[in-house]
Amino acid sequence: MKILGNLVWWLFGGLEAAVGYFTASLAIACTIVGIPVALQTFKIGLLCLWPFGSQVVDTDSPTGCIRIPLNALWILFGGLWAWCSHVFFGIVLYISIVGIPFGKQHFKMARLSLAPFGKEVKLNF
Repeated sequence: MKILGNLVWWLFGGLEAAVGYFTASLAIACTIVGIPVALQTFKIGLLCLWPFGSQVVDTDSPTGCIRIPLNALWILFGGLWAWCSHVFFGIVLYISIVGIPFGKQHFKMARLSLAPFGKEVKLNF
């Protein structure tokens, strides 16, 4: 069922969104300073590529309290817009019964796109 859900997801915009996140990640990685941000956009792109069966978990990374200011900067410079778009599409998809599983995936991506530092995406194939 995960494979069928992901294939339908890809057909109706998931693949395009993942390519957009990957392209943004490559563009941001061109600057040395942007590499940490590029890793986060790549993480969101992975979730956008394979949302069904994937999990977003908190990490116990040694970065400590640095993730709080990084997430604050992330929210200021684009994370809020990504969160708003995923929440909007999640609400729109919840209108129909068929769209509820896809709306859940958008809410999962919204949670990650609001504060990606300190979280990890576990892909379960």
